[in-house]
Amino acid sequence: MRRILFIDRDGTILQEPADEQIDSYEKFRFVPGAIGALSFLRRHTDYLFVMVSNQDGLGTEAYPEADFWPTHQLMLDTLAGEGVTFDAIHIDRSFPEDQLPTRKPGTAMLSEYIDGQYDLAHSWVIGDRDSDAQLAKNLGCGSLILGPDMSWDRVCELAFAGERTAEVRRTTAETDICVRLNLDGNGQADIQTGLGFFDHMLEQIARHGMVDLYVRCNGDLHVDEHHTVEDVALALGQCLAEALGDKRGIERYGFSLPMDDCLCQVAIDFGGRPWLVWEAEFRRERVGDVPTEMFRHFFKSLSDSARINLHVKAEGENEHHKIEGIFKALARSIRMAVRRDIRHFQLPSSKGVL
Repeated sequence: MRRILFIDRDGTILQEPADEQIDSYEKFRFVPGAIGALSFLRRHTDYLFVMVSNQDGLGTEAYPEADFWPTHQLMLDTLAGEGVTFDAIHIDRSFPEDQLPTRKPGTAMLSEYIDGQYDLAHSWVIGDRDSDAQLAKNLGCGSLILGPDMSWDRVCELAFAGERTAEVRRTTAETDICVRLNLDGNGQADIQTGLGFFDHMLEQIARHGMVDLYVRCNGDLHVDEHHTVEDVALALGQCLAEALGDKRGIERYGFSLPMDDCLCQVAIDFGGRPWLVWEAEFRRERVGDVPTEMFRHFFKSLSDSARINLHVKAEGENEHHKIEGIFKALARSIRMAVRRDIRHFQLPSSKGVL
């Protein structure tokens, strides 16, 4: 079944002026990155391109009877010159106060695509407003909403190569764990393991790695901290491996990070061969509610489960700073190594497999 890109126009392809009316050539501007991204997606994917727009913002008052208006036609001609054509164009001319089902986020205008012949679950709505996100939800699609954390380059990457997400449930007699990971997130963390300092360290992975991380762990802390720390590391490592998939297009390698008196270095290789080199010693038995001996075990379990090579080194006086610096350096290493280049979408290995 064919996938579809439902693409908004004003504010998405064309910049929307303050008066929301692109009714003159002086107001005609493309959103930065739009032409290049659309051209790439048209050349390298099999999506149907469907433009979906409400009438606002295209000079309809000046040309009330026209099917297409001069600025609209100029947009189509410019895009066509870069190989971007649309399989269908749907424009609703009703006013917001009419509340017609044909107006976004209503789906009546798009009823022909909701008949089971299209792969809506793997389709996208690309827009710039909440109504576009709601349209995606109503259609059962994903949404890519332009904003500070979503450029056209990012839209292009996700539409071409997909989201890199994973969820792992791990239940044993000792722990019950759920970990969700989005490698293409924006640093959101929602973590509860029952160990406050451990939660704080895992949050560093999310925030400094620019990944979204959800962790819930109900462990046998009445025994000790060992099973909670180890099993969370195993589940997180499995999430990393699953989210990366075949690793096509990633940088693969990735970081040194100073933190006050400490210098922490974490070098990483997502090469498929687990190995840990650990050069960090701690004089304190515990930091917060976690034994310091557990951090080497965390990184060993993470390396084994994610099948990654980790070299960890920390120097300094403050134990808290050393441990936090290690986790921040891990986060930055992950962020660097999982960066994806869809224009060089190959395995970063001469072996042809990772």
